[in-house]
Amino acid sequence: MSLTAASTSNVGRTRIRFFIGAAIVAVMAAAVTAFFLIGRSPRPITVDYPLEGSVFPPDFAPPTFEWRDASARARSWIIDVSVGNGAAPHVHATSRGEPPRIGEIDPLAVGPTNKLPELTPERAAAHTWKPDSATWETIKKTSAGKNAVLTITGYSHGLLHRAVSRGQVTIGISHDPVGAPILYRDVPLRPSAGERGVIQPLDRKLIPLIAWRLRNLAEPDSRVVMKGLHCCTNCHSVSADGQTLGMDLDGPKNNKGLYALFPIRPRAAIRNENIITWSTFRGKLGGKLRVAFMSRVSPDGQYVMTTINDPGRGQSDYQRGQAPKDLWSNYFVANFQDYRFLQVFYPTRGILAWYSNATGILQPLPGADDPRYVHTNAAWSPDGSFLVFARAKAKDAYPKGAKQAEHANDPNETQIQYDLYRIPFNNGKGGRAVPIAGASANGMSNSFPMISPDGRWIVFVQARNGQLMRPDGRLYIVPIDGGSARLMRANTPLMNSWHSFSPNGRWLVFSSKSRSPYTQMLLTHIDEQGNDTPAILVENSTAANRAVNLPEFVNIAQDGLLTIDTPVADYFRLIDLASTAMNEERYEQAIPLLKKALASNPGDAEAHNSYGSALAVTGRLANAIEQYREAIRLSPDHPDAHNNLASALVESGRPSEAIVEFRKALALEPHFPEALAGLGGVLARAGKMDEAIRRLLEAVRYVPNNAAVRTNLCLALSMSGRLQEAIPHAQEAIALSEGRNPLILGLLGRLYARTGRLAEAVETARQALSVAIQAHDRQMADELRAEIRSYEAALAGDS
Repeated sequence: MSLTAASTSNVGRTRIRFFIGAAIVAVMAAAVTAFFLIGRSPRPITVDYPLEGSVFPPDFAPPTFEWRDASARARSWIIDVSVGNGAAPHVHATSRGEPPRIGEIDPLAVGPTNKLPELTPERAAAHTWKPDSATWETIKKTSAGKNAVLTITGYSHGLLHRAVSRGQVTIGISHDPVGAPILYRDVPLRPSAGERGVIQPLDRKLIPLIAWRLRNLAEPDSRVVMKGLHCCTNCHSVSADGQTLGMDLDGPKNNKGLYALFPIRPRAAIRNENIITWSTFRGKLGGKLRVAFMSRVSPDGQYVMTTINDPGRGQSDYQRGQAPKDLWSNYFVANFQDYRFLQVFYPTRGILAWYSNATGILQPLPGADDPRYVHTNAAWSPDGSFLVFARAKAKDAYPKGAKQAEHANDPNETQIQYDLYRIPFNNGKGGRAVPIAGASANGMSNSFPMISPDGRWIVFVQARNGQLMRPDGRLYIVPIDGGSARLMRANTPLMNSWHSFSPNGRWLVFSSKSRSPYTQMLLTHIDEQGNDTPAILVENSTAANRAVNLPEFVNIAQDGLLTIDTPVADYFRLIDLASTAMNEERYEQAIPLLKKALASNPGDAEAHNSYGSALAVTGRLANAIEQYREAIRLSPDHPDAHNNLASALVESGRPSEAIVEFRKALALEPHFPEALAGLGGVLARAGKMDEAIRRLLEAVRYVPNNAAVRTNLCLALSMSGRLQEAIPHAQEAIALSEGRNPLILGLLGRLYARTGRLAEAVETARQALSVAIQAHDRQMADELRAEIRSYEAALAGDS
């Protein structure tokens, strides 16, 4: 392709050449017209991209034009660009009409649960032209603020040999720049079966493949600012002043209750001091609080508005930090194997709460804290004086008897339809929530509102059910005070969501799956009256087999964010590696990992507790006790630490101190089976048999399949002379240990002998001897041989 005419803005010789070129073009156009008059009419060319009426910003990289030609004889094409019909072209270029390209493929994103992207039959039959930078600049300069008519003429067998087809599209070049880069998440779509109620569509070992990119739309591609994290980062928001970034962060052991709030700088960093742990808040917010959902930073960066689950009853720090099983009733989550729409998630219960960065306090927003409703997707007004949020009647996420949904928009999804409401912030005092006409009570689900920077408009997602990533999700715009909501022209046929306004309010970026199941990023222009234009594609946002989501404009200079370092993620990685080693009983390997993790974050009570456990198992009891005491100092209501300290004290020969710690653990968690069993055991040794047996019976009730607890109960009962009661527990302990524990087998043998069941005593003791020999335990084997001789002698005497 070549540019054969210069811009009319040129002077001197260049201008003379332009007029000559224009004259030649005019003559040629007349000749072509004469040919059409005496010959066959040209076949139509359909311009598929950009669509008629599309508008491009002045700071936008060259797009790829795409068309289909009804003439099979077309071999080359001329592209003329002029301002208005009938005007002389400002650009005259040729094209060979290359077919559309799939784009770069990332081999790491290829997996058994997805497919490589492919062209539709229509696109496979299409042709393309991408102007070079100079040509595109000419188009933008000569067409700025005007409609540019792009005419494509097809020719057969060589340039200008015979015109066989023709088509046009009118586009605009806006005077409004975008003026800011876009931050977005770049993810592979490799679905994996997830835990019920847990937002985790990607296998944890693939998490490092997630990248975060920043895109300057004036450049042809983006740059990576964060990648290779061991933990998942997802929903994020940026303050209007471009100085603060908030981001959901999954912590160690898939902890969903963390949030990073950190300053934006060219070289930003997420450190331990930037982490908010939602599970640490008490009082009315104690309850079942584990996570926060769809958190958004205020325009000035001072607050975070978020959705938390129903306050419910008060809990300790430890209880709030445990696995979020109680959230199953608050969030509907379905992880599908279909990579095209691999996940559905939305809250069914929850209130709005606001966090103050200055005070470190989280508290409910009055007027949006009624547990009879779910409140979510809160968006701040530009001045921070009010919010718009989605609300619906609260319900269980998984109604009893409901079938599991197998795909997006499956009728078996929990049905919920949100309405949009407006509420004053009032310095955290809230007020009355008022429904927004046009975005409520319309028989649809209205969610994810975004308010324009001038405070005049709300753009939101409407779908039949749920929110956000819905196949039928479409963008609507409604006045801020409510009114008639308009379906936006920018909508594509499949999924429209994750939208964000540019700082000047004239552009809206959003995600869509219309061109590929691998989500892409689109842009539309919005004027003062809220009218938008057909969407244009932000090309080369990532590899063709990776998805773009969560795009958000950041009000910074193009070089205002170069990298986001994540030292906190390194800490999370160490904790997870140590946890894996502990679970696999590789305690010596876990010790240096935990030691290194605690060097970077000495205030982690759970890490001190785990470190103590690894030290205790490897025989370093004194050091283990120190770690347990530090964990308790940091988190006094940590029952695991009290229980583990008690166990270490027992092994260190300090039973009276152990009893105190066991009782503290049970005061914090009355149904703690390990603490019940431990206390029962140490009480039995101290001769306090009644309480010992009572505690052990309670432990068995909670963990009936725990062989160690059964064994301790059996010992306590036998020490109290309650031999017949002890036997069933010994038998159950043997069954649970699959007959591989010689101690329990020997104990049952002695119980049989003491109750006169000598033949069974001999048989059981022989089983114990066989296991002891296999375990190379000579001392136990010798003891069992002696017991067997004794039982056999007694049996012979009886006979």
